[in-house]
Formats: sequence, C-alpha cells, structure tokens
Amino acid sequence: MITEPRTPLLRRLPAGVWVAAFWTSIVVFRVFTRDNELSHLLTYDGNTEDMPLVVTAVVTTLVAFLLVPLPLAAVAVALAGGVFALGMWTVPATAPVQFLIAEAVVGYCVATRSRAVSAVAAGMPLAVLAGLYVWGTVNGHVVNPYAYAGLSTTVLIAWLIGNTVHQGRAHAEALRGRATEQAVTAERLRIARELHDMVAHSIGIIAIQAGMGSRVMDTQPAETRNALNAIEATSRETLAGLRRMLGALRQSEGESAPLEVAPGLAELDGLVEKSAGAGVRIALTRDGDPRTLPTDVDLAAFRIVQESVTNVVKHSGTRDCHVTVDYRPSELAVTVVDLGATPATATPGTGYGIAGMRERVALLHGEFSAGPRPEGGFRVAALLPIPVEVGP
Repeated sequence: MITEPRTPLLRRLPAGVWVAAFWTSIVVFRVFTRDNELSHLLTYDGNTEDMPLVVTAVVTTLVAFLLVPLPLAAVAVALAGGVFALGMWTVPATAPVQFLIAEAVVGYCVATRSRAVSAVAAGMPLAVLAGLYVWGTVNGHVVNPYAYAGLSTTVLIAWLIGNTVHQGRAHAEALRGRATEQAVTAERLRIARELHDMVAHSIGIIAIQAGMGSRVMDTQPAETRNALNAIEATSRETLAGLRRMLGALRQSEGESAPLEVAPGLAELDGLVEKSAGAGVRIALTRDGDPRTLPTDVDLAAFRIVQESVTNVVKHSGTRDCHVTVDYRPSELAVTVVDLGATPATATPGTGYGIAGMRERVALLHGEFSAGPRPEGGFRVAALLPIPVEVGP
C-alpha cells in the first residue's frame, strides 16, 4: 500500500493563524514601546475614530481565514473595513489600505476561481466605490473624483494581474496534460512493439511446428513428438516473457524493478537454433569488432533480426535467410536477406512488423529500408548510430 507523506505541522496551520500571530507580536511591541514614533498607528484610547491598528488587524486576520474557503466573504470583509476606516480622519491612509487589501483578494479570485466568482469579486469594490461617490455627492461632501478613479483603476489592474496568472496556469496545465498524453502514447507504442516482436516470432514457429507435426503424425511419430516438444518449449518461453512484462507493468512505484535483462545481439545464436527447429536455416555473419552496445541499440537490433526471421517463417517462399551484423566505429548495420527465388508473398507494410521496426530505428535516429529484391526474396536493412562515449 502506498502511503502519502504527512504534511508538516507548520504547513497545516491556516494562514489566518500566522496573521493573528503577527498582529499579536505588534500588540506586544506596542505594550513595551508606548512612546515611539508610530503613536498614531499604535495608540487606542477608546475613540472609534482613532483605532486604525485594531481595524487593520481584525480585517487582515479575517481575510486570511476566509481567503481560501470563502473568497467573496473575504472581499466583503476588506471592503467593510475600508468603509469603516473612512471615519478615521487621524490616519486617512487606513481606508485606502483596506480597499487595496480587497483588491488583492479580487486578484486572487480571478487567478484561482471561476469566471463567475471573479466577476462578482471585481464588481463588489466597484459597486462600493460608486455607492460612496454617489452618497458623498448627494450629501454635499467634498468628493475627489480622481481618488475614486484611481481606486477603480487599481481594481482593473488587480483583475488583469489575476487573469494573467489564471491564463498562465491554464496554459501550463494544458502543456502538462499534452506531455502526459504523449508519454502514455509513447509507452503504449513501446509495449505494443515489444508484445508484437515477442509473440509474433513465437507464434510463427509454433504454427510451423504444428503444421509439420500434423503432416507426419501417421508416418513419423518421432518427428511429431519433436514438433510437440518444440511447441511446448516455445509456448513456455513466451508465457514466461509475458509474465515478466505484465509484472513490470503492474509493479507499484515503491517496488523494485524486475531483474530480467532485455534481449540483445548476444541471444542471436539462440534465435538461430530455435529457428532451425522450425525449419528456417539462418546464416549468421558478424563483421567488425563485436563489443558491448547501448541497451536501446542492442535491443532494437535483436528485435529487427527477430521480426525479419518471423516474416521469413510466415511469408517467404523459402526457409533460408542470411543475417549480417556489422560493427562499425560509430554505427551498427543490420541486414536480413531471405534467399527466396520469388518475392515474399505478403505485401510489405500491410502488418505491424515492418512499421514497428521502422519506429524503433526512427527513435534511435537511424536509417531503415525494407522491400523485395530484384533477384527475388526480401531485404531488411537498418543502420543504427552508436553514441560515442566521451572520456573524463
């Protein structure tokens, strides 16, 4: 069972707790520093028109508690604090500060909430500003239209900033989804290639052995027994390979990876021997200096030879083919030629075998060709680049 790590205690505390702790420290600071230059902000003598610190502390603490669960309520609290602070003529900057807090919450709503919630959040401070302007005008108060226009502009700026953040997050999420989809598709194709190359070869040999056994069942019991033994051995090997692959797919993240090594060119001799049991004679030639190859190159080369031999078993009119593996300084050349006197019976490219081989080579930035030969038979050639190891 996969267990999620527990979030640290300090990160589990709501933001309001930290804001309350901040204001508590300010109050403690005020107790020990009564005669300081911040007296206008830190003095409260019971007069409701002279309590900017109390209002600011209460508003910011409530906003911090309400921001995530109820962002519209947080906007309302900040606006209420701004309206209340209009009567604090001793510190006139308190009211604009409360409105700026409300506009910061508007930006948060636009960035993290739906369009409907963000529209309501942006409309609330605009409605309050319009109401205050009309009320002041009707009651004959001195109203500075530029101040209201400036605060309205800050609401628009907060909305634009939040909208930019919202679009950026949506774009990043779309990119992550696209990358995940591409990764899943690539993994599905990789698994499909491995299954095809592993199963198709074995099924081809089983089909040949079964046909051979049925033809000689009455006249050559010993050959029938050999064919059945080959079918059993091939079937068990294929089932074991399928179990390993399914086990690797089903393992959880915390479990260790399987110890099974991917097949490579070292298994060519076994492939030749197994194919000989199915009646396919493979002439194997190794040129150059055989050496250890990168795992992906080694696997691709083996699968290309395996699939080509499978096509000989299933489609070719002959039982002879020639496999050449040429180890060059910076590349590996693999060529498989069946020696049939007539072209292969199957049309190239109608199945998944050749397409899978071409995909393997393309992933390694190599070159691939497959097609009938003028003199008869079929030829598959792949040129795989080998990365050059750079010393320290």
